[in-house]
Amino acid sequence: MTVLAVDAGTTGVTALVVDDEGRVLARGSREFPQHFPRPGEVEHDPDDIWAAVLDACRQAVDAAAVPVSCLGLTNQRETVVIWDRDTLRPARRAIVWQDRRSAAVCEELRESGAEDRVRKVTGLRLDPYFSATKLTWLRRHDPATWEGVRSGRLAIGTVDSYLLARLTGGRLHVTDVSNASRTLLLDLAAATWSAEMADLFGVPAAALPELVPSSAVLGETSPEAFLGLRLPIAGVAGDQQAALFGQAGFTAGASKCTYGTGSFLLVNTGDQPASPDSGLLSTVAWRLGDGPVQYALEGSVFVTGAAVQWLRDGLGLLGATADSERLAASVPDSGGAVFVPALTGLGTPHWDPYARGALLGVSRGTTAAHVARAVLDGIAFQIRDVVDASGVDITRLAVDGGAAANDLLCQIQADRLGRPVVRPAGTETTGLGAAFLAGLATGVWAGPDELARAWRAAREFTPRPSPESELRRWRRAVALVRDFGSAA
Repeated sequence: MTVLAVDAGTTGVTALVVDDEGRVLARGSREFPQHFPRPGEVEHDPDDIWAAVLDACRQAVDAAAVPVSCLGLTNQRETVVIWDRDTLRPARRAIVWQDRRSAAVCEELRESGAEDRVRKVTGLRLDPYFSATKLTWLRRHDPATWEGVRSGRLAIGTVDSYLLARLTGGRLHVTDVSNASRTLLLDLAAATWSAEMADLFGVPAAALPELVPSSAVLGETSPEAFLGLRLPIAGVAGDQQAALFGQAGFTAGASKCTYGTGSFLLVNTGDQPASPDSGLLSTVAWRLGDGPVQYALEGSVFVTGAAVQWLRDGLGLLGATADSERLAASVPDSGGAVFVPALTGLGTPHWDPYARGALLGVSRGTTAAHVARAVLDGIAFQIRDVVDASGVDITRLAVDGGAAANDLLCQIQADRLGRPVVRPAGTETTGLGAAFLAGLATGVWAGPDELARAWRAAREFTPRPSPESELRRWRRAVALVRDFGSAA
């Protein structure tokens, strides 16, 4: 039996066909554009995401040349999509998780004294990162669209909700509990929508999608909408939770870090949500069928792989993102240059939407190679900051995601962290997690123990000495960029 897994990320979609031994038989991929209307604003055309899903899945299914038995979905989180319930066409561009336009909404609520209550109920912070602040902004600044939401003509949701509607020809308006836990609208302990939070952010409760488990048969794909295929849709999770599941992080204390557009550290905390006092977030990891909700502690770094894309697209220093390793490896260090990748603000542990990226310590001797090396250093130092803030004794760090294929980055991460970094045999663990969730619900795998036996390490990077002076220089640089983009 094989599973079709769809990983709808921030810059593209990857589809995998996975067999019952956890091997990837075939893959397909397609990028889609991001739009930047104004500084700090990031948007997607939902039609582009859907077209990328269709193309990537067609590639994977055709290449596999074997029947697939079910479908699992994982997706970029926090992004807000609004679409017509009848035509399924988007009402406007999606507001992406990286978008900072709702910073003023967060400040207003923080000044009103709401943040402590928000953190207690949702496990999250007031930050433009999360979905509800974007919805408040839309309510205030796009009244025509919001009237469609209020009337019930338009549906609201995150990317999983939108894609599930498209996959089923409009029959489903649902979201799984892991995605819902990223909206600022979920009562974390109860794993139900919070009427209190919906009222605080001005979101009509009736407009919210139905909550469903992360692993369960939710419905079927519509052959007319989806490549002529009628498949059970049996797994849905936010991308970071899916990656933890794909890394076999099923037990309390298991951790992973995914390097994608951003980077995310998750630590499984079992069936009890952890207190997010450290600056990390408490979130739902997943729910398997009618079993108990599992939780995780999460640190979120907004820009990591996107910084390498910026070297390629913004500065033209790379022909392809994969060239970053070769260029950075051509010098022994950054030559004193420090890059802070706060291109869309800073996440954990700073939570500063007004921070801006900076390249510091530049001299006449600084070359493109030094800049590339500084970017990889900046990625690794951000993860070090998150691990330090977590207070969790992580003895080794399991890594995945596209940038984890970069040997130099993995070695730099081990050096900056002072802990071994372990890369699995396959780095596409986000898609594998979606496949595992779907396969569990349909009998492809008997249980998590069977999946854990399939996980294999490919390489371990042993830390080398890293001067404390470099960490101090990094933290001075971070302090300099804080609040730089504030209107004040």
